[in-house]
Amino acid sequence: MNNPFITIEEAIEEMKKGHMVIMVDDEDRENEGDLVIAAEKITPEIVNFMINYGRGLLCLSLHEKDVDRL
Repeated sequence: MNNPFITIEEAIEEMKKGHMVIMVDDEDRENEGDLVIAAEKITPEIVNFMINYGRGLLCLSLHEKDVDRL
């Protein structure tokens, strides 16, 4: 049986290429997946895809200095 999952290192390489990955958590936690892409690769089209097909919250990580600036 083929494993549908990739390693963290492989996911990082995919994101460096501008690809989106689905990061999943454990079955005994929330058992859900999140669409993840490197911030420098994001486009309006990708945001639209995430909103339309992700059907959840759109989140991002910010450095404390950027939060203070905003």
